[in-house]
Amino acid sequence: MTTASSAHGSELPRAARTDAWRPVHRSRAYELVVERIEEQITSGALHVGDTLPAERDLAERLQVSRAAVREAIRTLEAQGAVRSAVGSRPVAGTQVVAETSDALTRLLRLHVALSSFPMADVLEARVMLERSSASLAAGNASAQDLSGLREILRDMDEPGIDRAQFNELDTAFHVALAEAGHNRLVTDMTIAIRESMRLPILQAFGTLEDSDALIARLRAEHHGILDAIEEGSAQLASERIEAHIRAAYASLWG
Repeated sequence: MTTASSAHGSELPRAARTDAWRPVHRSRAYELVVERIEEQITSGALHVGDTLPAERDLAERLQVSRAAVREAIRTLEAQGAVRSAVGSRPVAGTQVVAETSDALTRLLRLHVALSSFPMADVLEARVMLERSSASLAAGNASAQDLSGLREILRDMDEPGIDRAQFNELDTAFHVALAEAGHNRLVTDMTIAIRESMRLPILQAFGTLEDSDALIARLRAEHHGILDAIEEGSAQLASERIEAHIRAAYASLWG
């Protein structure tokens, strides 16, 4: 009778002759610590402003090493969920915080740099979010919000502005517009995507033969968007910001 081994040769596939199929190990201890802390947050046992148990105490409670606790805290800090401070100040220790925009920005910036998301996907996400931001700003922007946006545009209108300065102010304008909508989740997501595109946009500017013409056009479009917001026209503001984003991407990336 022909055996499986004789049918395919006497030797096993290379992967089967190595340790490629070594046993799966349990989750690393720090990942379990992260899960336990997340459970305390999602269950409502921990709130923003609460302080976690001390490192030694937490290690004893969870029966892990202090190194595992430290690694878990570093992971949660990167996610914007906690902040550590040392010393005898009132905020000493590891405190639960809510720094979502910073964490989202760091994550998206990294993945944009790694080309994890096609540019077309980034474009559509920006359009969706910033249409919402502009619409919300038209209904919710305060006098202080509008004054801040106008101040950014005044700086943007300065003669002789270079690409880097314009890009910084362009980012500031879109961030301020998102904040003027006063919806925290939409704001944080909008800021994260726009901030993650800061460097790619500046690099794309450097490839243009006539970046001054594009800057002039974008500047005028910013004024038009803000005019619609000040008029309280949510529909017009959202339409103008979509046209602005799509035209900018077409000019920068074709």
